[in-house]
Amino acid sequence: MENVQFNDWQNLDLKVGEILEIEDIENADKLYKLTIDLGTEKRILVSGLKEFYSKEDLKNKKCVVFANLEPKTLRGVESKGMILAAVGYDDEGNEKEVKLIQPDADIAVGSKVS
Repeated sequence: MENVQFNDWQNLDLKVGEILEIEDIENADKLYKLTIDLGTEKRILVSGLKEFYSKEDLKNKKCVVFANLEPKTLRGVESKGMILAAVGYDDEGNEKEVKLIQPDADIAVGSKVS
């Protein structure tokens, strides 16, 4: 894998967010529509967490959001960012576990991750 220049890293806007609302997306077995508080704004994100987290598990959970990722429409919902997670794979290359990247202690939503 190619190295990333430090200036490229600085272009990423990573922020602490809090998951406020979790909704199912019609005909999407793996996707949730999430409303995320980023401190200065609320955003809609689509995330493939349904197999690994219940709605109750995600409610009010803090996470790290890639906030300046180009928006993408998934299943008719515009996603404005991405939640970062660690993914473990089985021997066949299938996702076997997903864990949200989170601050290890309480910190304000909107805090910059660097």
